[in-house]
Amino acid sequence: MADLLELTPEGLYCRQGDFHVDPWRRVPRAVVTHAHADHARAGCDRYLCAARGKLVLRERIGGASPIDTLRWGEAISINGVKVSLHSAGHVLGAAQVRIEHGGQVWVVSGDYKTQADPTCDPFESVEADVFITESTFGLPIYRWAEPAAVAAEINAWWRENQAAGRTSVILAYALGKAQRIAALVDPAIGPIVAHGAVMKMVRAYRDSGVRLPPIDGVPPRARRVGDGRAPVIAPPSVAGSRWLRLFGEVSVAPASGWMTVRGIRRRRGCERGFVVSDHADFPGLLAAIEATRARRVLVTHGASESLARLLRERGLDAAPLATRFTGEPSLDDADDDDAKADDDPGARDDAEAVGEDAS
Repeated sequence: MADLLELTPEGLYCRQGDFHVDPWRRVPRAVVTHAHADHARAGCDRYLCAARGKLVLRERIGGASPIDTLRWGEAISINGVKVSLHSAGHVLGAAQVRIEHGGQVWVVSGDYKTQADPTCDPFESVEADVFITESTFGLPIYRWAEPAAVAAEINAWWRENQAAGRTSVILAYALGKAQRIAALVDPAIGPIVAHGAVMKMVRAYRDSGVRLPPIDGVPPRARRVGDGRAPVIAPPSVAGSRWLRLFGEVSVAPASGWMTVRGIRRRRGCERGFVVSDHADFPGLLAAIEATRARRVLVTHGASESLARLLRERGLDAAPLATRFTGEPSLDDADDDDAKADDDPGARDDAEAVGEDAS
């Protein structure tokens, strides 16, 4: 019996249905798990995504290519192959793709997290014969604290910086992580402002029905935010840029699962870091895989060799699957896929408004 998915130069391909899942190149029909750049390739002829993620996907890929949508659990037939989408809990609209044909069921999970997040729908367990899982944080050291505990850490840091007149800058990817951070901070402490790339996604989230606290774009005179009264949520690509100098004295803290490893924070030269990830931690990965009841598991990006070996020890048919998906890039070499400060018109306007003060 032929596999339902195969690797081609364009990415994961379902030959029976003649469609790709998260293709790496332009293809006629793309089924997209979510709108991060390593999964959503612009320029395809037609897209299929979860209804919850349509506005985010359109913002990311631009253009006028048709985007078809499915509600969670709704099934359609594509050339005789049954396809449905199920929440992955990663970012808004992130889906697992269930593919059924010829007595086989495959599930492509994309990126996923099992921890609760008010800015996106919760992870849904889907049974399968073959499960394709990520393994970004597939080592036992990666275990996430409860969101309430992380929120308390962030808010305490913000208050300390407020008292000292420093601006709190939180580095978080513009799609998903930034909105989650905004939901964790306490707006009663002060206003919240964000980089232009973050604001694009904030608008897409709000237009999709997600409730977020008040968030404003960075004003022309950034130092007038109020001597550190407001935290600034910005993409990791602003680290070390002239854009940060708009705010005077700053305290910069990345929000990432990689902050579990203290050495990474030291190499980045950051005083603080917060362990916040939109990917499953190690226990979450194991629980999600077990819930599928799959006997065959293909493991992509991250600790794929290590996790596949552990799954084989537990009696599963498991092996790494080479893809171009990156998961959450390491902060040592992260080149944010959402925006760079120098490419953001708001950042350029801020610099011009501040003039000599920005130097």
